[in-house]
Amino acid sequence: MRNIKKVGLRAASLALGAAVLLPAFTASAATSYSAKEGDTFWKLSKQFNVPLDKLMSFNENIDPLNIYEGLKLTIPAPTTAAAPAANAKLTATAATVSTPKGETLSYSKVVTMKASAYSASNEENGWGPVDYFGNPLKLGTIAVDPKVIPLGTKVYITGYDFAGLPVGGMVAKATDAGSAIKGDRIDIFVPGSRAEVSKFGYQYVKLYVLD
Repeated sequence: MRNIKKVGLRAASLALGAAVLLPAFTASAATSYSAKEGDTFWKLSKQFNVPLDKLMSFNENIDPLNIYEGLKLTIPAPTTAAAPAANAKLTATAATVSTPKGETLSYSKVVTMKASAYSASNEENGWGPVDYFGNPLKLGTIAVDPKVIPLGTKVYITGYDFAGLPVGGMVAKATDAGSAIKGDRIDIFVPGSRAEVSKFGYQYVKLYVLD
């Protein structure tokens, strides 16, 4: 189913020993980059040591599945996370959901998604039976719209009805994307033949974004 700004310094005559206040460059400066064959947002996030979601937010008009040689991308500068304050208070307990196995999972958000399913068939996977990161497709792999659910997000899905998936609900990870998966849509990988997996059709599910 998934188909610098230059900063100029005005010349001035200075007396011997006079101090000059130079402009400061912030860590938030970004640079331009020309994509190479085989580049993906994931590879570039590792190459430039930038969080994947931040890199994608700086290039929100770029289709993650259509990064071609010569495409101009914006690479944000790496940022260093500030250390938490020593007297920082703990946040309130997050909402939780229980699984059929009795596990309690904490989540930050729950949304209703229109779900479809896909198999490992070559007809459905132009780059072979692998996800966006190049890992083999497996149960628990889902394709998402990265602008809605960032790649790498761990989720819990309930509300589907299909024999090829765990009864009651399943923990999954957003490690794939597809040209047809836009907005509040997900595509769930299901092991099996394309004919069998297609019987999933379209179903509305609840997706819990796990902490």
